Order: sequence, then C-alpha cells, then structure tokens
Amino acid sequence: MPTYHVWTLGCQMNQADSLKLIAGLEKIGYAAADDPDRADLAVVNTCSVRQHAEDRAYGRLHHLRQRRERGEDVQIAVMGCMVGPEEDTQRKALERRFPWVDVWARPQQFEPVLDAALDRGGGDRDVSEGEFWAETFGAPTGPTAFVPVIHGCDKFCTYCIVPLRRGREESREPGDVLAEVRHLAMLGVREVTLLGQTVEAYGHDLDAPADLATLFEGIEEIDGVERVRFLTSYPKDMTDRIIDAVADLPKVCEHFNIPVQSGDDRMLDRMRRGYTVAEYEERVDRIRSRMPEATIATDVIVGCPGETEDEFQSTVDLLERMQFDVIHVAAYSPRPGTYAYRKLEDDVPREVKKARLKVVEEIHSRSAAAKHDRLIGRTLDVLVEREEDRDGVMVATGRARGGQLVHFEGSDLVGSFVDVAIAEATPWSLRGSRAAAHRFGEVPLTVV
Repeated sequence: MPTYHVWTLGCQMNQADSLKLIAGLEKIGYAAADDPDRADLAVVNTCSVRQHAEDRAYGRLHHLRQRRERGEDVQIAVMGCMVGPEEDTQRKALERRFPWVDVWARPQQFEPVLDAALDRGGGDRDVSEGEFWAETFGAPTGPTAFVPVIHGCDKFCTYCIVPLRRGREESREPGDVLAEVRHLAMLGVREVTLLGQTVEAYGHDLDAPADLATLFEGIEEIDGVERVRFLTSYPKDMTDRIIDAVADLPKVCEHFNIPVQSGDDRMLDRMRRGYTVAEYEERVDRIRSRMPEATIATDVIVGCPGETEDEFQSTVDLLERMQFDVIHVAAYSPRPGTYAYRKLEDDVPREVKKARLKVVEEIHSRSAAAKHDRLIGRTLDVLVEREEDRDGVMVATGRARGGQLVHFEGSDLVGSFVDVAIAEATPWSLRGSRAAAHRFGEVPLTVV
C-alpha cells in the first residue's frame, strides 16, 4: 500500500484543507507513513502570509530534494497559498526554482494531487466527479474540528496575498456545512470552529437567504456538538443579527477574533481596510453591551509602508483603550503581487518594526494578564483537548468558552467537559484544579 505524509504550514483553513486531502488519499488506497521521510507521496501545504512561513516551506522542499538525490522514488506535491494560477509569474518562478516538484496545486485544488497519486497506483477512484469532495470530510484528530464555510476573500487589503491565492468569496451551501458538522459529531467531535477568511461574509453569494447566524441556528439542533466558534471576523460584515445570535444561542461561544490591524484612520485607508477606527470601536461596544464577559482577540500589523510615529501611537492608544483579551501582532512583510508590494515603499526600518512589535507585545502581556487575573477563584467549563505526562504527573489541557487555555491535573478526560477552579494565571494560560466532569462523563474520546 502506498504511503503519504502531509506537512502543513499556516492557518486553520490550511489545516482543514490538509485533513480533507488526507481523507481523499485514504479513499483511494493510501495510508499515512510511519516515517515521514519514507513516504511515497510527500505533500507540502504552504502559507504565504509572512516571509517566515515561505522560508520554512523552502527548507522542507530542499530536504525533499535530498531524498531525490539519494535515488528515492518519492512523489513531491506543493499546495496552498504559495501556489498561484498557472500563468502567475510568481508560480512560474517557483516552478523554475524547484524543478523536482511533481505537482503544484492551489488552495482547495485537491484534484491535481489525487490524480498524481492515482497515476502512481493508489486506487481507481474517479476523482474527477464533483460529488467526490462534497462527500469527503476530513477525519477529526481530537474533540475539536475546523469546518470551512466560505472560501476566498473579496476585501483585497493592500498588504494581503490571500485574495490573490484563494480567489473570490464562495460560500458553501448551508446543507453541506451542517452535513459535515453532523458527520463530525458522529465521530465524537464536541466543538466546531466555522472558518472563513472573513467568516461573517458567509452567505452573501448564495441564492437562498443565509448568513453565519443561519449556520449557528442549524448547529443548535445537532446532538453531540456542544460548542461553536468562528473566525476570522471582519468588522464591516459583523451584523447585529450575528452578534445577537452569539449572545442568544447556547452553543455559540462568546469569543470574537476581530482584526483591527491599525488604530489610525490614515493607515486603515492606505491598507484599504474599508472601515474607520470609530466604526470598529462601535462594533466592539455593541458586542460588549450584549455580552459583557465576551472575550475579544484582535490582529495588528506594525511597520506597514508609510507608518509614522503618530500613526503607530494611535494604534498604541487604541489597544490601551480597548483592553483586548488577546493581541496577535506581526511586522509588515512585503508579499510579491500585492498592491503594497507593487505601489508602496517598504520604508519603515527593520529595527523600528521590531521596536514597535515589542511595544504591542508588552501591551498584550499586560491586558491579557489583567483579564486572566480576574478569573482567579472562578470555575470555568473546560473542554479537554489533550493530555501529557509532565514529570510523572498527567496534565490535561483544554479551553474555556472564552478561548482561554486551561491546564489542570487529570487523565482519561479527552473529549469531556470539566469544571476547573482557577488558581493561577499568566498572560498566556490559566491553571487550576478539577471540580467535576460532566455531560459526556469521563469516557476518553475515540476518533474513528
């Protein structure tokens, strides 16, 4: 039986794509390789949001070249956001740089990899049929799972490569999404995260009226799945109806990931983000008025072309004012093909970017610590996702409804919801002791 190994970089959407590809490979007769370095088919699922991610992919491809040079008969495929259309100049440059790659596939373009696998003798499944992917769901690897609901992005922010790689927004039919959630529930999944580059845009392109709240309402009726999360949000797409659905539906976690990217209107305009700081703050205020204990994460980019000290200070002021639970921060990285790469000079010195990055990280550390400190003495409902032996003590790890990472001593609890009394807090996680296990008891999760 031929074997495969899929190496995944990047976001949750890439992780979901990899699991879907794996399900397809196993349908046509492939098995996971015990040793990744001996797989008959090696797939690198790439990310191009930051240069660091691309550099890691390049390193992996050079490692695979060494297998070829040793005379090994390995088939090599590259998929994901590094791969543009066939006529794309960056793709052609990649093909010239890595001539030992056999297959190139864009995000969600699974067929080229499967066709190559079939040519090697992996089975006789007709992957050209459109129904193949509609009925092929990735197998969960634990009690949580990612479910893509809308692919692509129509926003075209000046710094972002994603729309050029993943294409325009395309929503899945609600019935297809709910069928996948039911399938996951049958396999023991307790929590699903609905994914989209801008997830609240879901449904705008469908013939029948539907939005993200429609999916929330449908999942409420599915037995087994007890929690629903969603990401990533876009302020202009977050309607009152969606906010109210999060507040009113029991399964939907009161946790939002809403990138702001900058706290200055001039920079937001140059980024082509499509909203002002005031509009962003209004959406956050609306969330907090409906759900005072909602947790809110955001994303920030420092050092974008032309960012002045005053503009960066506006971002600092916003972050201090808003007191987010989590701040994801990155320094601007030029992406070939984007508007910023073509039209805007990368004029903020590297050392200035690093200094600004550190300032935002320190704000995150303070605000996250303050939010976590308030939870000491409280009991949180934690879904256990994994366990590990730490110096002879079994430590269970999971997340509370607000997305907080929680550690406590315990074993044989994966897939269970456990009440944990919080005793310690850091900016990054919480620690406590087990109060009780409930709902699904203490039966370990079995993933089929």
